[in-house]
Amino acid sequence: MATTARTRATSQRALRTPADACIVRIYPPGEGLGRRIELTEDVSLGRDPANTVAIDSQNVSRRHARIVGRRHHKVVVDLGSTNGTYVNDARVKERTLQSGDLIRLGDSIFKFLHGSIEALYHEEIYRLTIIDGLTEAYNKRYLLEHLEREVARCHRYDRCLGVLMIDIDHFKHINDTHGHLAGDFVLRELGALVRGRIRREELFARYGGEEFALVIPETTREIATEIADALRQRIADHAFEFEGTAIPVTVSIGVGLLGERTTTPLALLASADAKLYRAKRAGRNRVVD
Repeated sequence: MATTARTRATSQRALRTPADACIVRIYPPGEGLGRRIELTEDVSLGRDPANTVAIDSQNVSRRHARIVGRRHHKVVVDLGSTNGTYVNDARVKERTLQSGDLIRLGDSIFKFLHGSIEALYHEEIYRLTIIDGLTEAYNKRYLLEHLEREVARCHRYDRCLGVLMIDIDHFKHINDTHGHLAGDFVLRELGALVRGRIRREELFARYGGEEFALVIPETTREIATEIADALRQRIADHAFEFEGTAIPVTVSIGVGLLGERTTTPLALLASADAKLYRAKRAGRNRVVD
């Protein structure tokens, strides 16, 4: 007797409504690739950091172009730039945009999207380039880009910056004893714990494997150490339970501060990492600053 297969219903991610209009950076590769800028209000583009969209390129004028709203349309307006504003490879002074148009300023290209689910697709693609899918922390690539900006800002304005390097103690033992699914659970749960306590201006990232980093702006060594120890205690006190089995979890943390010997992002990370391994050698489940 023949059977009829039933159609399976699938979620459309809660039927999210796409933004009315946006631009997505599609070139060049590297920092900002895939970034989506909603056009809910007028935006400015140019080399000056004060622009809504700052483009770090000598081929782009300080005030290069604006995208403005006019009668339910979006219009790109060149602001007298040296190298011109192009839409679909045609130089323009002003042009009403259509969904799919390519806007080029110097060597940067943006795609204009209006009322299209493609915007959501590009948003998700960008999210995947900066977020670790397992822990929902930022990934190492984004961490390094963020640190470059933060270190430059701190040098420019004589500000403080701290980094915590966090490593799960005996993580291999957790995997070997409870299985890799349990290990993944621990990583996810720890990610949620940390993300639940960080402030808006801080950045939490997965550095690799079971190692994480927390960037803390405007901090002192004492405050960074207090934050690290509170975080260590929070994790040690948390009940990690996977499929009915309790899994004891602790972390070791190293505290690095921007200073005379740590003037670059990599030096700052190396300093925090060295402190982390001192904490490991001293017995784990502790903070070294």
